[in-house]
Amino acid sequence: MAAFKDHFSGVADVYLASRPTYPDALYDVIASVVPATAQVWEPGCGSGQATRGLAARFAHVHATDPSAAQIARHWAQGGDGINVSLATEPAETTALADHSVDLVAVAQALHWFDRYRFFDTCERVLRPGGVLAAWTYQDIIFEDDLAEVAEKVRDDIDPYWPPERADVDMGYGDYVWPFDVIPTPRLWLTAEWNLPTLLGYFGSLSATGSYRAATGEDPVYAHTPALAEVWGDPQRARTMRWPLILHLRRKPAEA
Repeated sequence: MAAFKDHFSGVADVYLASRPTYPDALYDVIASVVPATAQVWEPGCGSGQATRGLAARFAHVHATDPSAAQIARHWAQGGDGINVSLATEPAETTALADHSVDLVAVAQALHWFDRYRFFDTCERVLRPGGVLAAWTYQDIIFEDDLAEVAEKVRDDIDPYWPPERADVDMGYGDYVWPFDVIPTPRLWLTAEWNLPTLLGYFGSLSATGSYRAATGEDPVYAHTPALAEVWGDPQRARTMRWPLILHLRRKPAEA
């Protein structure tokens, strides 16, 4: 297998526990343009944050990731995903057959791909009239008393983001996409989290891992007392909100 930018295998357990799940509204939009009988490919699936929602809407999901550690922790490994198959492989060189899927769905992963090779692969595996769906969520929007101390965490790790982070900040808005655009609504990702889950989320970020590797220190640990003081009861739930940007593109049908 070709090398890939692996920021998450080393934190696969934390990633599984501390990444948000996607709202029904996201899958509603996708299902409005893709039939329930669809065969779906989900490259860059991670531990399955999106696979569960896709499998509930469509006939079959083939979920792949280049990280064996992520696939080993995928929720479908427990046998719950009876219409899910798993494979460890990169998005750019999937073993899927030509014209074999109706939907390619990429959740918070497209910025890690060699996207032009990946787009060529989408051209190959999508049936005529098939849809490419790709989405990303940006930073949590803190609008309460957490904002000041949370920004201090971000200030520490900001210099350690990989270049691909800029793509997320742009919401993939500067990409040269294949196929014809399908308009999408504005969406939000929300979660009810306690303090340990938020700390786990900060700890799972690629910039946090880079900070630790470069300095030998943990920026989340350093700010935990200040976060805890503001939060209060660590088991208290607070609402987290992220802007969620969805791109839909339809491959032309054959004449």
